[in-house]
Amino acid sequence: MRVERIRKEVAFFLPQRIRAILDRAPRSFWRGLEEIRLRLGRPLALHSRAGDCFLSEAGTVAAAAEAYRPGAEDLEKALQLISSSSLYAFSEELRSGYITIPGGHRVGLCGQAVLREGRLERLQHITGMNYRIARQIRGAAQPYLHHFLDYRRRRVYHSLIIAPPGGGKTTFLRDLARCLSDGAAGFGFPGFKVAVVDERSEIAGSFQGRAQLDIGERTDVLDGCPKAEGMMLLLRSMGPEVIVTDEIGRAEDAAAIEEVIHGGVTVVATAHGSSLAELRSRPGLRRLFDGGIFERAVILGWSRGAGTVEQLCRLDEKSGPVALPEKERRRG
Repeated sequence: MRVERIRKEVAFFLPQRIRAILDRAPRSFWRGLEEIRLRLGRPLALHSRAGDCFLSEAGTVAAAAEAYRPGAEDLEKALQLISSSSLYAFSEELRSGYITIPGGHRVGLCGQAVLREGRLERLQHITGMNYRIARQIRGAAQPYLHHFLDYRRRRVYHSLIIAPPGGGKTTFLRDLARCLSDGAAGFGFPGFKVAVVDERSEIAGSFQGRAQLDIGERTDVLDGCPKAEGMMLLLRSMGPEVIVTDEIGRAEDAAAIEEVIHGGVTVVATAHGSSLAELRSRPGLRRLFDGGIFERAVILGWSRGAGTVEQLCRLDEKSGPVALPEKERRRG
């Protein structure tokens, strides 16, 4: 069972006291669980699709005053577990503020920043840890696959997936990459060569370079590499038909996307936002919209829960975005 597997994967990297509390808690807590937060001297907190709660030492939901409060020993033990007792070996991950553990789950870290020449070198005196549960929803994008396919030219449209933080865009992107990679007989194509630039290990959830989540049989993953540099590397080295990446927004991202497209490769990406107008106002993305780079867009929201497809759009630089009718959005 997927929930039980997630519980075992994550629990192994929790300090014994926290693990015991979660063992005493109802198993139902793990359904929909998104985050386990350990903050030094503050209540042990869980975040799920249903909301936030604090846990007592007995494993029950409690007010802040009665909740278990992780101490320095808890955080120290957690650090030892996620780093295999060698934080030095994870220095690059620590510079990014997180460590990925088996199963694709990520542990975010917070504490005192150590700078060198104005750049973050490492974190020390860790005071907060966020265990982010990696979940994949197979089929999240499949009902909308037709929207991304140019049947006449047998290619994938340059596409942008838009959502506010926590709005499900990475989940949608991951499943779309899987669908494009594996192909679908009902859509009349055998699959494309897909390459993923996974700067923050969120799309494929790689551990030691190996994808922990299903991103398709014809997919190559470049893990932990900055997006702009990674797109150029994959363009030169892997011969992809589609390059997938997450959370574009900087000028260098836009320049790399233009280079990839000029090289004859499709780009499918995500961006933080709630509307096309909001994205157009950002200097790093405006050039892509002004140049008519993207041909399709999907806007996700919360009207029926996280990841709801609110709008599918055809983007045309002459007439502007054209929203598809409701029956077209429901196709598939």
